[in-house]
Amino acid sequence: MNPWQVMKLVCKQSDLNSKLSLLSRIVPSNPTHPVLANVLLSAQNERLGLTVFDLSLGIQVWIAADVEEIGSLTLPARFLSEIVSRLPNCEIQVQSEGTEVTLTYSSGHYQMQGLVAEEFPELPTLEKVLALSVPSELFQEGLQATLFAASTDESKQILTGLHLNASESGFELATTDGHRLAIAHFPDLVSAEPMTVTIPAKALRELERMLGRVSADVALRFDTNQATFELTGEQGTERLSCRLLEGQYPAYPQLMPKQFERQVTVERQLFLSSVERIAVLAARKNNIIRVKLDNAQQQVALSAEAPELGVGEETLPAQISGDDLDIAFNAKYLSDGLRAMGSKDVQLQLNSATMPVVLSPLSGQKITYLIMPIQIRS
Repeated sequence: MNPWQVMKLVCKQSDLNSKLSLLSRIVPSNPTHPVLANVLLSAQNERLGLTVFDLSLGIQVWIAADVEEIGSLTLPARFLSEIVSRLPNCEIQVQSEGTEVTLTYSSGHYQMQGLVAEEFPELPTLEKVLALSVPSELFQEGLQATLFAASTDESKQILTGLHLNASESGFELATTDGHRLAIAHFPDLVSAEPMTVTIPAKALRELERMLGRVSADVALRFDTNQATFELTGEQGTERLSCRLLEGQYPAYPQLMPKQFERQVTVERQLFLSSVERIAVLAARKNNIIRVKLDNAQQQVALSAEAPELGVGEETLPAQISGDDLDIAFNAKYLSDGLRAMGSKDVQLQLNSATMPVVLSPLSGQKITYLIMPIQIRS
């Protein structure tokens, strides 16, 4: 018997369940090879490694374990996750014999059939590539400020990614779906080696979940085809690996207007709450919210109407410079941008009812959100 198919260990149900719930999300439903529907278990040095990989996106994490026999084996990922999630919060013994694994806990046991570890593809590490170290809190903030604006339309594949640009002038993340553009810029985080890559937003949403569990710097590595993100915690290095998107990302800096004729400063939460209430009506028709700037009254009026249901309007105080303007937005696009910002006040910079509008926080990190208005009839 291959010694790497012998495995015996004890771990906590809560630890195993937490990691499996993260990993099972990315396991393919219709894998090109049966082993890609499995999770690789690797027992070694008082810890258990768990790895999933569909050849495009992979994650490896670790949990503490009392290892009696080192070894590795693969098991059906979703089946294992469903079993473990329903077990009580107690210690679980994991023991293999050949490719059969038995999970034993205080009042029962489960047996399941696996596949040998040798069939499982190796997760890329890019160890020879110089890493860019980014504080996890900063990176998480950048993802929260941009990921929501990535496209979900697979026919525009390059727009389903996040564009990362690191250089001596700073670290920048950008996403666009063709209707809006979100940019997070961190001028204090510089890279001697310029990096320009487009990373699938799907992979970064999983990384965002990992960042919420591990408080550590993120080590970023890229080559022409792959990206890896490493987080070093108490049990070892957790790693996410993904393929980069191919193609030319839009030259988004050219979309930014050079100057603005109007400027509005408003309390963010007040604005967001009004948008979300008005959006209840807007959603019944075309999801459009009208915004009127009133310089004389120094206020913004929001309104929406739905045939056969009614009309809603709210006003809120604002600091306005420039002439009055009647403009309209997609309610979701507007609320998404406001929700992604954490500052007390936000600023809108505008030119006309048909030109791009820029929304940005007045404090905190440098975040820019460009949104295209919707043309409305008088």
